[in-house]
Amino acid sequence: DGRRVITANSKTSKIWDAETGEKLLTLEEPLTRFHSAVFSPDGRRVLTGSENNTAKIWDAESGKELLTLKGHASSVGSAVFSPDGRWVLTAK
Repeated sequence: DGRRVITANSKTSKIWDAETGEKLLTLEEPLTRFHSAVFSPDGRRVLTGSENNTAKIWDAESGKELLTLKGHASSVGSAVFSPDGRWVLTAK
């Protein structure tokens, strides 16, 4: 909805207020690096792709990790939700 922006850089992914620039939330991966981060279509979840061959789904309000998608053969450079938010696609 354009109210928030998400960034991914090194060991953190941050959610910002798009109007004020205020940092609202930090998602942390102390043992790996984020390569990508995207909101779900409804804005309630965040999907991240990481250097440690995983993608994760997080609660966009609390920052709580909800699900880890393991088993990738290499780092997850990109991850996206389907338009209805029911599926995810990951890529190197």
